[in-house]
Amino acid sequence: MSRPTRWRVARLIEQPVVMTGTGWPDYGLLDSGHGRKLESYGSYRFIRPEPQAMWAPRTAEWDAHGEFVPGSDEDGGGRWHFDKPVPRDGWPLARGDVKFTASCTPFRHLGFFPDMAPVWDWMGQRLAGRDDAQTMNLFGYTGVGTLALSDYGPVTHVDASKKSVAQARANAALSGMEDRPVRWIIDDAAKFTAREVRRGKRYDGIILDPPKFGRGPEGEVWRLEEGLPGLLANCRHLLDAESRFLFLTVYAVRMSSLALAGLMDEIFADLPGRIEHGDLAVREMGDDGRLLPTAIFARWSND
Repeated sequence: MSRPTRWRVARLIEQPVVMTGTGWPDYGLLDSGHGRKLESYGSYRFIRPEPQAMWAPRTAEWDAHGEFVPGSDEDGGGRWHFDKPVPRDGWPLARGDVKFTASCTPFRHLGFFPDMAPVWDWMGQRLAGRDDAQTMNLFGYTGVGTLALSDYGPVTHVDASKKSVAQARANAALSGMEDRPVRWIIDDAAKFTAREVRRGKRYDGIILDPPKFGRGPEGEVWRLEEGLPGLLANCRHLLDAESRFLFLTVYAVRMSSLALAGLMDEIFADLPGRIEHGDLAVREMGDDGRLLPTAIFARWSND
């Protein structure tokens, strides 16, 4: 007996896509290799671990203000070592109209993810011409993506960390965008999304960047492989045939982007549009700059 064919609309594009970020005046990937990368953040340069930089660096010596030296366990840990003075409270950077504070965090990054820049641009292209689009940024961190989305209408920014949401609001004030219609929500992303479904809410676009492991404000435990299918299903209930996109990024996991796309294909099959997947990457500065992969993604869009 043959299996019934399931009705579907969304088309899965199996060929992977590379979304490439390039430098801008306040950020650049200067060099990479031997498991590290050298980046500029405004006037300051830093060295950070990067396991995917398996090639040799272009230059033998790196002149940096500081370096993050990882701990012995692969799940995190480590500390910053500074060779030159760096403002411990951070310093202002900008990309376009969005301004934000960079700082050397205990988690090896600097308060934002520069490889997300092409994602912010891609979302803007999906919403071009709108000023009433309802969007949501889950695991919104310090709000750079939220402020980029606020050009197109109201944004719901969700993060479990009070400190991150406070920094996001400070970035909004730094950008002169504190009066924009942003809901700043301190909550567990999965629980909040489930409540939005029960409320019958809808969105024109959703971006989510879940960690591989985390805890909510009341000690809720998040494990990516266990929690992502249910979270993505609830996100699907918040979208409809008139919605424009969902963008999912995943860092630091042993997983293929095709696996993310397969999950999204199952959940989003009844919506129009297409499902794509691939890598986020940043290109080194210079004419022959190499591509450094940083994360995997899957996305649904309805152009």
